[in-house]
Amino acid sequence: MSIRLLGWTILGGLTLACGGGDRPAADSAGAAASGGASARGAVLTGAGATFPNPIYTKWFDAYAKQTGVRVNYQSIGSGGGIRQFTEGTVDFGATDGPMTDDQISAVGGNVLHVPAVLGAVVVTYNLPSLGETRLRFDGGTLAEVFLGRITKWNDNRLAALNPGVKLPARDIIVVHRSDGSGTSFIFTDYLSKVSPEWKQKVGSATSVQWPIGLGGKGNEGVTQQVKQSDGAIGYVELIYAVSNQLPYADVKNAEGRFVEPSLKSVTAAAAGAELSPDTDFRVSITDPKGADAYPIASFTWLLIQPKPRDSVKGAQIEKFIEWMLQPEAQRMAADLHYAPLPVPVIELVQKRLAG
Repeated sequence: MSIRLLGWTILGGLTLACGGGDRPAADSAGAAASGGASARGAVLTGAGATFPNPIYTKWFDAYAKQTGVRVNYQSIGSGGGIRQFTEGTVDFGATDGPMTDDQISAVGGNVLHVPAVLGAVVVTYNLPSLGETRLRFDGGTLAEVFLGRITKWNDNRLAALNPGVKLPARDIIVVHRSDGSGTSFIFTDYLSKVSPEWKQKVGSATSVQWPIGLGGKGNEGVTQQVKQSDGAIGYVELIYAVSNQLPYADVKNAEGRFVEPSLKSVTAAAAGAELSPDTDFRVSITDPKGADAYPIASFTWLLIQPKPRDSVKGAQIEKFIEWMLQPEAQRMAADLHYAPLPVPVIELVQKRLAG
């Protein structure tokens, strides 16, 4: 029987997520440090998604201070994370685009996708003349922009979505990822659901043949390209737009409402996801139903080995994940504009790890 997330609270229910209740995170981290002092000085290596890099950086720093276990993480993009995980050059990978069946076969099925947090991919742009005005897009129009069919900011189709906004007669400069990217997977997965032409001509993947535009490496690279180019448009994880003071658009969802990306709207996007008890947690939540749901949202996953090559490091990774699922660690995610995991997902992860 599938477990439906609809109706479960996230922030308010976090203290119920684990048996520890109100136990301080430092105490649970101490328990997670497998043998306490014996784990101190241990080093884990990981690589992959740039989408969750801000929260991973915060988590790994906090975990090292509490347990002495250091995590060296390379923010190289989801494609690189999957590659290094497959080649066995890192202890764990990280991705926003789940591994395909063929990629899972390449590692003999020895992989579990562990959800870490939820996040929003936002449409960001550089139009100083608009000031604080927030633009609106729908999926079909976004597909036309990234297909190179809409080339001017004052195009009638954009004007119709933004009544009363004085759009400049400026060329649109499209910016996309140049590397294999889970952020690209989320964005193209969304466009493939809302635009049959996009699905046919471009499709969804961590790396696609972009019809038009400039490439930037990582969320960081796209952010800088947009920030430096008047008239640019791109897609990045929400925290990158916020921290760089770039505007980002409201997007029309499946219910016909224009929704701002936020913790609340990303949580709403996850509300209809269905996960079975034996799930690998590979689920898409783009273009979901729900009046308040933001349509370009996703889980982001750690890639771990259920049967680890190195049993000691495997145990240390599992202890970190136990710590990551604690209420205090999940609340750190909210501070960086990621939505914490729903309680049922946390409980499922715990059961999968225990099994």
